[in-house]
Amino acid sequence: MRGKLLVPMVSILLLSACMVVPRRGGGLEVVPILPTVVEVDNDSYYYHGGYHYFYTDDRWYYSDRRDGRRMELPRSHWPRETHRQGWDRH
Repeated sequence: MRGKLLVPMVSILLLSACMVVPRRGGGLEVVPILPTVVEVDNDSYYYHGGYHYFYTDDRWYYSDRRDGRRMELPRSHWPRETHRQGWDRH
């Protein structure tokens, strides 16, 4: 009985740090949520959890490849603070 409860509880904890989005071509894809504080490079680029994130025009986008199609990240999954390397904090 304990084993049956352990699996769903661990799954909930693991997925709480991710979001599920539709995948191109059908199906669903799990995308990690950004950390609370993110420092982007000069290209407004950040890599985390196997995904590429882009901060452009005060919005966050993500892709499974750096040169791939970018999809907008829901605002609820944005970091609380975004810093740029070598710039003042935003």
